[in-house]
Amino acid sequence: MLVPLTREAFEQLIPLVATGTQYSFYWGKWRDLLQRSFISLIILIITWVLGNLFGSEWLTIKFVFYIISGSYWLWAPILWASIKNRSYRIYPYCGFWSGKVLDVFITEELIREEQTVNKFGELIVIENKKRLINIEVGDDKGFAAIVKMPVDRLLQVIKPGESAEMLVISKVPNLSRITKVTDVYLPRHNLWVGKYPYLRRDIFKQISKNLKIKN
Repeated sequence: MLVPLTREAFEQLIPLVATGTQYSFYWGKWRDLLQRSFISLIILIITWVLGNLFGSEWLTIKFVFYIISGSYWLWAPILWASIKNRSYRIYPYCGFWSGKVLDVFITEELIREEQTVNKFGELIVIENKKRLINIEVGDDKGFAAIVKMPVDRLLQVIKPGESAEMLVISKVPNLSRITKVTDVYLPRHNLWVGKYPYLRRDIFKQISKNLKIKN
């Protein structure tokens, strides 16, 4: 099933400003927090140096910039999540898609490579990889897509043939060409699959419920 949605619904499902779930995604782990704190400190130092160059007449402006730069570690997740959302909101059309799980499989993704030298002077490349669970979804019209996320024990319950729902994004009004897809909702298990939580999940569930009642 593919049902076109209004622009208003689109903007509610993928909001301009980051949701709490999206903020948590970009908040990351302690390593990410430390990195943002370091960047915040650097920006604060640069702001202080530039502020001294302009003199006391810019005192109010300097104070504002001190607050902004000093709190970068706190508001940066909102910025990056909002930019991520905008990469989808720039497309004009979307639709509610309902199909089924076609396949479930595990892959490995290269995160980064590190080079080191052993005691014999030989160059060694160390690959840092992450295991991902891949969920292939599709429908009886031939459409298929794959969403991925880090392996989670909760996702072991997913089986081919189960219902799957998501938002599809398109450049054309009839949604005949799908440009992007969002995270996938699996109603049987109340689970979400995807690297990034694009959707306002409460609104998506309500739209799903309303469409099922109509059909």
